[in-house]
Amino acid sequence: MSNKQKAVNGGKWITLSTVISTVFQFVQVAVLARLLAPADFGVVGVSNLIIGFFGVFANLGFSNSIIYKQESDRTVLSTLYWLNMLVGLVLFIIIQFSAPAIVSFYSEPKLERVLELSSFYFLIVYFGQLYMFLLEKELRFKSVATIDITGIIVGTITTITLAYSGFEELSLIIGQLVSQTVKSALQIILGRSLFKPAFRFAISKVQEHLRFGVFNLGDGILGFVQANADNFFISSILGVKMLGYYTLAYQLAVFPIIRLNPIILQVAYPILAKMQDNNEGLKRAYLKILDVLMFCNLPLLAGLFITAESVVPLIYGPNWNATIHLIQIFVFVGLFSCLSHPLFTLAFTKGKPNLLFYLNLITLVVKIPLVYIMGHAYGITGIAVSFVLVTLFNLILNFRLVHYLVGDFLGLFMKNFIQPLFFCVVMVAVIALYKSVTGHGSIVHTIAQIALGGATYVGLTLAFKISFSELKALREVV
Repeated sequence: MSNKQKAVNGGKWITLSTVISTVFQFVQVAVLARLLAPADFGVVGVSNLIIGFFGVFANLGFSNSIIYKQESDRTVLSTLYWLNMLVGLVLFIIIQFSAPAIVSFYSEPKLERVLELSSFYFLIVYFGQLYMFLLEKELRFKSVATIDITGIIVGTITTITLAYSGFEELSLIIGQLVSQTVKSALQIILGRSLFKPAFRFAISKVQEHLRFGVFNLGDGILGFVQANADNFFISSILGVKMLGYYTLAYQLAVFPIIRLNPIILQVAYPILAKMQDNNEGLKRAYLKILDVLMFCNLPLLAGLFITAESVVPLIYGPNWNATIHLIQIFVFVGLFSCLSHPLFTLAFTKGKPNLLFYLNLITLVVKIPLVYIMGHAYGITGIAVSFVLVTLFNLILNFRLVHYLVGDFLGLFMKNFIQPLFFCVVMVAVIALYKSVTGHGSIVHTIAQIALGGATYVGLTLAFKISFSELKALREVV
């Protein structure tokens, strides 16, 4: 099977995984929004903030270096495996001992048991993580999809059952741990033919992986701080309840981005890594990836912007109406992030993760004072707007780095961008007209808005972007 066929086949499986996991996560959030208070989401948000920070240190970018170097040496892989396990144990111990100090800082008693339970993630995830890297390297996306689907289904059922049983915020944490346990077990089972760890620890043989990981680690730390400075500011100054509103709004607005983009990027990176010296080929692939991401993400973001006041009460209930204006702001964060993501694949393909480090460093220098100033002046809305401005600034720098890596591309990008943007403007206008004539207060009107917007965008795409004959040919390939 050629790389192109593997990419198409991989895309099918990752798409299936993404659709199923998206549906289950969507249902989970909708159910929990009616069972838990905003403060419960805020407490879990703080916990995820802490776990996410320590998680940056955990794999040192080994996933990217293994794929980039096409690593297969058993001694090297075994060393990386045991190194990850050791780091996971150390992180577990650090969080257990630091939990009281963190709880004291936030003055939130519920946070202690949440943190202590969340830290078990580091004792679970690294048993199977290396197997996942190898499955991706070998383009075995059917196995990857099977693991993700099973984990999300079991985790969602566990979370909702516990929430109904009165476990409150702990239901989210236990559900995540159960999901990861299932994933780790399946990773080992499905990946064991690719690797069996030996009792070897030759640190001298993984120096190149460690060097590759240094900038990746630095980029991860800066990226984490850059992405979560607003969450930290809200939780420490405005409280966990406001963080709950902010977190739920952000999750809904970037939902299309964090679920759809990996379908393309997860499949693309192992393929591009095999053509890392072909600049023209990489440029064409980069533009194609951007084109696909734009046509998938832009209508979802535009649709969410115009239907937010109808969708939020329907999905979350009336208690969450305070998130509507935040969701409409975060739509623009989603747009700029969508256009930024492919650089990560391109940078790792070219073996230059250091560029991502410098990008996040510059962005961080701009974001922290901007979030602080606008947060004090305009509260949670000011923080959301500052996030939009920083994401736009990051995108401009992002495109400069792409130009450095593969040459001039902006003209072709703008030509490709205009079409889906125009389709979205028409779609938004049609939905706005419907709302002005009929209103938007009922579930029938909400469904009608979504259906009308979808039909408008799909119709324009079939008329001006993809013909029926091209769709038929694509179906035959798939």
